Formats: sequence, structure tokens, C-alpha cells
Amino acid sequence: MIKVLFVCLGNICRSPMAEAVFRHKVHEADLEANIFTDSAGTGDWHIGHRPHQGTRNILDVYGIDHVGITARQIMANDFMEFTYIIAMDDSNINNMQELVPALDEHRAVIHKLLAFAPNYAHRDVPDPYYTGNFQEVYEMIEESCEHLLTHIRETEGL
Repeated sequence: MIKVLFVCLGNICRSPMAEAVFRHKVHEADLEANIFTDSAGTGDWHIGHRPHQGTRNILDVYGIDHVGITARQIMANDFMEFTYIIAMDDSNINNMQELVPALDEHRAVIHKLLAFAPNYAHRDVPDPYYTGNFQEVYEMIEESCEHLLTHIRETEGL
């Protein structure tokens, strides 16, 4: 089983959006038996909360299910459990490294999400909690998730 964890700061805007979009793509590709998707935040402020209303609204516009997604904080064992950990920005990567500095070995390969999108490579996914632009973030995530799924299928032989 390939396990993909999307990570942002609070786990209420970007990473749950990516989780829902990627899960939708996995479902469309009939790969649910092969790929598990989850999300987490580096911070603990929103643990147990549903995604931000702006995230829910944009997912509803595109008919993407988000029921059951609740915020949680990334934990050290996630680095052993997940195959891929996908961060939204450099700050998320830095925060993860601070959370698990003693972790010498881990299974997960850590990437920035936009590294998978040719149109956005080497950029960060802006946080719509601050910008309010959920449409822009959705477009970035949608394109990146499409390329991420292709990468996983090719790399993992699915």
C-alpha cells in the first residue's frame, strides 16, 4: 500500500484540499486499493476541526468529497508509516524537520507539492487562510495532484 500524506501549517486549508483532490483522482483511477491518502498540519491549533469553509466551498464547486476530513498534527511515526510526505511550502518542510530532529531513518520521501507541476515548479502553495484566494490554490493543487499521481504510478508500477 502506497501512503501519501499532505502537510501544511494548520491542516484546515491547503493540505485537506490536496487530500480531497488527490483522493478523488485516486478513486477515478480505480487505485483506492493501492493508495491511501491523508493530511496533517505542523501546528496543533486546529486539531479535530473540519477544513476551512473556503476549502469546503471550493471542493463543493468541483464536486469533490471532503466528508470525514479533520485536522490533525503530524507525528513522528508518520515518517515511518507514509511513503510520500507532500509539503505545501518550505516552511512546512522546516517545521517538520524541527518536529522530528532525532529521526535518523524514515520511510517517507518528502517533496513540495508544486515540484510535480511544470507550471509551478519551485514555488510554494500560498496559504488561502491569509490570501483568501481558494480558487488559485485549488488550481495549483489540482494540477500538481494530477502529476503526483502520474509520478506515483510510474515510480511504484501501478
